[in-house]
Amino acid sequence: MEESIQHRTVRVNGINMHVAEKGAAHGPVVLFLHGFPELWYTWRHQMSAFAALGYRAVAPDLRGYSDTDAPPDASSYTCLHVVGDVVALIESLSSGGGGGGVYVVAHDWGAMVGWYLCLFRPDLVKAYVALTVPFRPRHPGMRPVEGMRAFFGEDYYMCRFQEPGKIESEMARCGAEVVIKKILTDRTPGPTRLPKENPFGSDDIELPQWFTQEDLKYYAEKYNQKGFTGGLNYYRALDLNWELTAAWTGAKVKVPVKFIVGDVDMVYTTPGVKEYVHGGAFKNDVPLLEDCVVMENTGHFINQERAEEVNDLIHDFIKKF
Repeated sequence: MEESIQHRTVRVNGINMHVAEKGAAHGPVVLFLHGFPELWYTWRHQMSAFAALGYRAVAPDLRGYSDTDAPPDASSYTCLHVVGDVVALIESLSSGGGGGGVYVVAHDWGAMVGWYLCLFRPDLVKAYVALTVPFRPRHPGMRPVEGMRAFFGEDYYMCRFQEPGKIESEMARCGAEVVIKKILTDRTPGPTRLPKENPFGSDDIELPQWFTQEDLKYYAEKYNQKGFTGGLNYYRALDLNWELTAAWTGAKVKVPVKFIVGDVDMVYTTPGVKEYVHGGAFKNDVPLLEDCVVMENTGHFINQERAEEVNDLIHDFIKKF
């Protein structure tokens, strides 16, 4: 792990948040938001690269993850809670040069949080780079989980995550190392399903070149300490998010955006997503969307798998703002 990365705890929105950072104290802030089942650590390559470019790279463990507090109830993981945490973090950085907004780079669930942040507080975001997950407009006629069950069935991973304790017990049987290895190495095109029998496969998966045994050990130790419930609670709050965001139905995202995805990404290859991204609807919902980059032969964990190319794409975009 990168030794020169600094670690501290910040009090935000009623919780203690662990934050990793690297770079000039008064440099422009690049805020990195991780997804599931990840940690601040997913951004290790980006943090070093952007610190070297003169930025202040900041990567928190989001609510529920690793060394950040994890309230027990799923209702504490709505988009309003998590965006509230991020807003408080941004405000805490302003004394160190973060005033006037930050650059946001986010992946997977972090990208969902990033979209909500852009929707709720565009004044705090200079530019946004979303990795793997495009904007998802609210559909007023159907709750998200109901819709996913109808389209993809009960084995769809977000449906399997809904019942508290159930998937956790399956994960506990496999062990954190096997679960993380399975999720991070899976390149099966979406929609992702977790069968009732042996949902996470076996332990004989070979690690890809971009994810070492040391990386796996770091993730597994943190999840063995904390468990997976905090991260799973984001999925359990999906319907509550839908209720809470009724006022934003039809609202557009009005910050400059770049979208980067791999061509075998399980989100991108889920039915309907490519049509949304490339068919004009995405650009309609996000008028300042500048670019959609599709990287060939690349999976979901794009910021680790193709770190250097992704870093270049991020920098080429944010340096304009």
